[in-house]
Amino acid sequence: MGILKERFKAKADESAVEVKNLLKEHGSKTIGEVQLSQVYQGMRGITGLVSETSLLDAQEGIRFRGYSIPELQQKLPKAKGGSEPLPEGLFYLMLIGELPTEEDVHHISSVWQRRSHVPNHVFAAIDALPITAHPMTMFVSGIMALQTESNFAKRYAEGINKKDYWEPIFDDAMDLIARLPRIAAYIYRRKYKNSQHIQPNGLLDWSGNLAHMLGFENESFKELMRLYMTIHADHEGGNVSAHTTHLVGSALSDPYLSFAAGMNGLAGPLHGLANQEVVKWIFEMREELKTETPSKEQIEEYVKKTLSEGKVVPGYGHAVLRKTDPRFTAQMDFGKKHLADDPLVQTVWNVYDAVPPILQSLGKIKNPWPNVDAHSGALLVHYGMVEYEFYTVLFGVSRALGVMSSLIWDRALALPIERPKSVTTDLVKQWLKGEAEIWGE
Repeated sequence: MGILKERFKAKADESAVEVKNLLKEHGSKTIGEVQLSQVYQGMRGITGLVSETSLLDAQEGIRFRGYSIPELQQKLPKAKGGSEPLPEGLFYLMLIGELPTEEDVHHISSVWQRRSHVPNHVFAAIDALPITAHPMTMFVSGIMALQTESNFAKRYAEGINKKDYWEPIFDDAMDLIARLPRIAAYIYRRKYKNSQHIQPNGLLDWSGNLAHMLGFENESFKELMRLYMTIHADHEGGNVSAHTTHLVGSALSDPYLSFAAGMNGLAGPLHGLANQEVVKWIFEMREELKTETPSKEQIEEYVKKTLSEGKVVPGYGHAVLRKTDPRFTAQMDFGKKHLADDPLVQTVWNVYDAVPPILQSLGKIKNPWPNVDAHSGALLVHYGMVEYEFYTVLFGVSRALGVMSSLIWDRALALPIERPKSVTTDLVKQWLKGEAEIWGE
């Protein structure tokens, strides 16, 4: 069956019993109340999902199976000579719930290397799109083309016991994660490097190989990819990409269909596209101010101008966090270590000094602090990846780690199809008058 699959099955069997007992004993207990405003405003704050892989705390930030990002940087295995955690280790932690050994991480690296072959028709599907297509459009098209390889789709068509659904889902998830770096790099080289493609290096780890295929051999860029893939991997189950993947998967759509749906959500400007908006905003600011190194005073005036025009400062604010995003801090620490003299990075830090006090002075903003998107683009630009439209694809490759491990758990725990109740405004008005009742199915 494979070492990782066997370990997961043991954990899943144990958790399934635990969940069954929880529901038997406490299933009728109320977990929270829903306000009418939440129903109309994106279900914000409603507790309605279970996602085992990570938990977002408003004050502490994201924790993966209980571990903070600084703890992951300390405890997860690293590449030889490197100082950043290997994403393979985070995947193991999210899937199994325990910190991996170096041997565990090397095992996952080798498994993903063996599973990384991408069929030619996937590249043909990408090539069928115009070169002007957004990289995320190409990315989703490539994922959809990969769906022909789905183990789950084949096994389901043949007839499979529902208690075994998790196993082909596991194989699909492992195959998909293994192949994403090749697809992402193909898109980058096709769109920006005249289709001069670079073959994979089977001796490198997952992130290192991605950097190699993109065309960046700098060791510190490989370290950046390891950090980037780790900190973008998961963010609870309620964000758009994670929730969409879970939702579509709950209909027993295979991991390729589910992940493609999630990536369409990630492509939205209020989600993963935000990282390119940050770089674009800074470039526009530098162009308007006619300097690559605007002063803090100039930045403050430009921020006020942005806000006065009814626009937002991209990269600032978060739906849940009420402090500086630890993922921003991790990238800032990386910048201080590897590229402290870079003017764009220094501008990001000056924006960090300028924006929060201005947003706080408005009195309406719950979180004036930077999120993960406020820094990531500047690091990529330093190494020569100036094509900011591509950044969301990198985000997508990373996010596969979290949503795929969650999807495996969804099927192992036999979670049902998601089907919340919706109401009409007319029914709400009747309910407010005491003329009707609102209840779930």
